[in-house]
Amino acid sequence: MNADEFAGLYLLTPPKIDLASFGDKLKSVLDTGAVDCLQLRLKDVSDDEIRKAIETILPLCNDRDIPLILNDRPDLAKASGCDGVHVGEDDASYDDARAIMGEEHIVGVSCYDSRHRAMELGEKGADYVAFGAFHPTQTKEAKTSVTPEIIEIWTTFTTVPCVAIGGITAENVAPIVQAGADFVAVTSGVWNHPDGPEAGARAIKAAIIAATDDDA
Repeated sequence: MNADEFAGLYLLTPPKIDLASFGDKLKSVLDTGAVDCLQLRLKDVSDDEIRKAIETILPLCNDRDIPLILNDRPDLAKASGCDGVHVGEDDASYDDARAIMGEEHIVGVSCYDSRHRAMELGEKGADYVAFGAFHPTQTKEAKTSVTPEIIEIWTTFTTVPCVAIGGITAENVAPIVQAGADFVAVTSGVWNHPDGPEAGARAIKAAIIAATDDDA
């Protein structure tokens, strides 16, 4: 999971999905070419529902060489063939997630506003650290509110990739990109875009590229 010339678009699924129709919708979004990584993030559903979602989504990601990261559950991620797992402070520990996933899979961690937590887990081997929330979000109750300065400081001292998350849209992404974020995590800014999720993905990617060019 590496960012290239521009910050990558790290797309999160909505916390509730209708799997019967979501596969086709996701395929259309992935086919825009704007998405660099996908996280399956389902809340308050059974393990069986998560497995069925992975069975639908993973082939779409594999066909397009897009890593699929499962939120919270390293056990299901490993058993289902996901490329990695993302864990927060209240989920499985980084050590447990790494032990389950092995060195060959991605383990990302939520660090909120804590550079100390990020440095500690980065030194342990986390593949990326996520900071946020940068803006209010409808997807989940944010634990913290941070500014792009945390990314500027982080990128000065380490090469561990960082992900910015929380209420990010095409309209507010520029300062985050210019601060040096490697990936920009988005949910509502794509799925709730007024012109549809394909337009949302394209708009975010275009804004990332424009912000990178402005900072050149």
